[in-house]
Amino acid sequence: MSGAEMEDENELAGILADQVNRLLADTATREVKRAAELGDWPAALWAGVEEAGLPLALVSEDAGGVGAGWAEAEVVMRAAGRHQAPLPLVETMLAARMLEGAGLPIPDGPMTLAPIPPGDALTLDGERLSGRASRVPWGGRAGHVVLLLEGEGGTAIVLAEPGEPVANANVAREPRDDLTWTEAVVQAAPTNLSAGDLRHWGAFARAAQMAGALEFVLAESVRYANDRSQFGRPLGKFQAVQQQLAALAGEVAAAGASVLAAARALDRGRAGFEVACAKIRCGEAAGKAAAIAHQVHGAIGFTQEHALHFATKRLWSWRAEFGGEAQWSQELGREMARLGADRLWPFMTGARGA
Repeated sequence: MSGAEMEDENELAGILADQVNRLLADTATREVKRAAELGDWPAALWAGVEEAGLPLALVSEDAGGVGAGWAEAEVVMRAAGRHQAPLPLVETMLAARMLEGAGLPIPDGPMTLAPIPPGDALTLDGERLSGRASRVPWGGRAGHVVLLLEGEGGTAIVLAEPGEPVANANVAREPRDDLTWTEAVVQAAPTNLSAGDLRHWGAFARAAQMAGALEFVLAESVRYANDRSQFGRPLGKFQAVQQQLAALAGEVAAAGASVLAAARALDRGRAGFEVACAKIRCGEAAGKAAAIAHQVHGAIGFTQEHALHFATKRLWSWRAEFGGEAQWSQELGREMARLGADRLWPFMTGARGA
């Protein structure tokens, strides 16, 4: 990427970040998040992001979308994490991208993706879908579900209405429902995407959300340390606390840099290594940052009255979704071993061709 192109990207990303963060700061309030944990659908919040065109950010302008690249989409995903927006915004963004690529219609309203873990069985017979998908993000709340099914005849993108739901949730009380279909009529089309592509996209989205939530955790911790006094001095004046906050800031910076590198790699079309690194790095940062933040805040960080737990519970949840650090580290290790000694250094330094 040339210097001029990078400058244009940074300017566009900055403008988009200001707009999205302002919107979510006004609408993704603590009351909205608390109500969502109790099962309320944030209709006003969804209407706001839909009016801004965010769910269709990765869809081309010809198809009615924004036409953003992954670097711009990362800004939206990171903002969704920073404000812990309790709705399937990133899932809808990815689902819409998949539908456009397959030539299928993009329905209005919230959508979600159905990762199909080992043990789940789904079959597509013409336009009839049967089977079960477990722990689907927002499965019982989304208007449509997008699945990717691999079979003997190739891989198909499937657009379905939600099946029979069994309510479930992650640690952050975000819906992760089990869905069952029995001879449900769906729309399907062939695709060049694979289950690996879906997993990479999902991992990137969760990493971007974690990067945003980490920024929130850092800001809250610094604010609390400066506002809270102990022994006649702000907490932030104690060297031990300063060291903890510095370590937290380092984790946040490293996580954000890894996600930005992955976004740029996705825009170039080759991002397996970068996405794996981002998911691993953000997952590691999530565990360390949450521990530091709750140490700085003390017991108050766990209370319903404080906003910190909205972010840390999501960090604990998101780090495990679309593959945790252990899974991605194993894949990365196998890939590095496959390259061999002669190709490893050129690969690590970026000299791997276009």
